[in-house]
Amino acid sequence: MKHFYLVIFFFVCTLGFSQENTSSSDIDGFKLYPNPVTQGKVFIETTKNAPKQILIFDVLGTQVLQTTILGNELNLSRLTKGVYILRVLEGNKAATRKLIVK
Repeated sequence: MKHFYLVIFFFVCTLGFSQENTSSSDIDGFKLYPNPVTQGKVFIETTKNAPKQILIFDVLGTQVLQTTILGNELNLSRLTKGVYILRVLEGNKAATRKLIVK
C-alpha cells in the first residue's frame, strides 16, 4: 500500500512539472536533455552549475539511483529501459521531471 501512495505522489509531481516550462522549476535555468535518453547519458544544466544531488525513482516509487554530479553529465547506462522520476537538488532548490530511458 505504501508503494501505491508513492506512485500517486510521483505521478502528481510529474503532472505539476512540465519539461518545456522552466518557470515551474525552483532551480534557475534548469534544462534536462536529451529526453528520452538513448545513449546512456543525460545532461542537466542550471544557471549556477553547482554540485547537484540526483535521485531517480522507478514508477513504483523505489529509489534506483542516488548520486551527486559536479558537472552537467549523468551516466544512466545502468538503468533498464523504462519511465523514471528524476529529482534534482541544487543547494536549497529542487526540480522533478519525468525521465524516459530507451
